[in-house]
Amino acid sequence: MTTVKAAVAQYDISFFSHWSEFENKLTRWVKQAADHQAKLLVLPEYASMELASLFGETVYQDLTQQLHEMQAVYPAYQDLYQQLARQFDVIILAGSFPVLQPDGSFRNRACLYGVDGLIDYQDKLIMTRFENEQWLIHAGHEIKVIDTDIGRLGINICYDTEFPMIARQQVEKGANLILAPSCTDTEAGFHRVRIGCQARALENQCYVLHSPTFGEADWSEAVDINTGRASIYTPVDYGFPDNGILVEASESMPQWVYAELDIDKIARVREEGQVFNYRDWPLQNQLQPPTK
Repeated sequence: MTTVKAAVAQYDISFFSHWSEFENKLTRWVKQAADHQAKLLVLPEYASMELASLFGETVYQDLTQQLHEMQAVYPAYQDLYQQLARQFDVIILAGSFPVLQPDGSFRNRACLYGVDGLIDYQDKLIMTRFENEQWLIHAGHEIKVIDTDIGRLGINICYDTEFPMIARQQVEKGANLILAPSCTDTEAGFHRVRIGCQARALENQCYVLHSPTFGEADWSEAVDINTGRASIYTPVDYGFPDNGILVEASESMPQWVYAELDIDKIARVREEGQVFNYRDWPLQNQLQPPTK
């Protein structure tokens, strides 16, 4: 497949009294994207934390307890995404989920689903201070590239976008799309991720799809304030936008943003572009380091 229509979510954190309310919400979101003929759907980091509302105030205001209680709905969460991917014939990057590990620790895991179920997952690799010092969610260790019906892709979860060697290794293994789910509470946090995403698209001459959580959820201890704009970033060269932003959401509401991604254009710009960022990457390794 040389072109794919992508839908990238600017996703609000809701409060639920019953599981069915979440099921209805997610189904509406996926159906809306499918009705716009989107094939690849990207949801944000920690979008799953709205499910903590199901367990009552004592749980959702306790950072540690909510992680443990949410494990009870993780199988249903996975099943729902698999069902929706199959029903609407789409590939979905689910909102990342804090998954309990056999050693008792948690990983921030983003799962990719297709019509045949789970395709693969990526654990977040570099943790923020909040995750390390307050939430105690541990880092993963494996950088993955994932084969799909629309080509090979990588996933950089939020802070991971700010470290260039993660995406670089994925791109060198054939990924032309980098999915970047995020959850940031400040404008500065959003722009750090945005700048990272744009830098990864620039230096690797690839597409980067950035999906943030959005809006306020005053009830939540974990995701109370959510700042960001869903966007798709591109190389800055022939055939692409001059500012490297293919599409971006408004600041006013939860929404999908849509764009047709032409994968062939990635190969073309790497061969015929005004500059050769992707090809010239190794040149920096040949330079002499400072002597002082």
